[in-house]
Amino acid sequence: MSKNHRYRVLIGKPGLDGHDRGAKFIARALRDAGFEVIYTGIRRTPAEIAAAAVQEDVAAIGLSSLSGGHTRLFPAVLEALRARGASDIPILGGGIIPDEEISSLKEAGIREIFTPGTPIATILEAFRQACDEHRRLGHGE
Repeated sequence: MSKNHRYRVLIGKPGLDGHDRGAKFIARALRDAGFEVIYTGIRRTPAEIAAAAVQEDVAAIGLSSLSGGHTRLFPAVLEALRARGASDIPILGGGIIPDEEISSLKEAGIREIFTPGTPIATILEAFRQACDEHRRLGHGE
């Protein structure tokens, strides 16, 4: 992250998953690392998350899932972004995601997937890289 630029990111919990401890932990770590963080709260629809991301002009979205809905919900957020003309906003996801489902999520357009035990430095660096790339493509200026 450039010294003179503070990236704005959104953390969302799509679906009926009511467990938000991990999402709040990541939001706090991002904030402490200099990001501006918008947290949508729990039980949001993909359309609500996409609308908030566009309205807040974020450089990246982080999604969290512990309930098993990630294979449907993460791509649905990407589709909702496409419908709003904002498919350029990178999505990173995390939670209880089986290893065998990670490649299909990435093939669907999710930039990165993090599972329990991923070092926070790895997650922060992935957000920085996603935001840097979004900015290089001419967004968020």
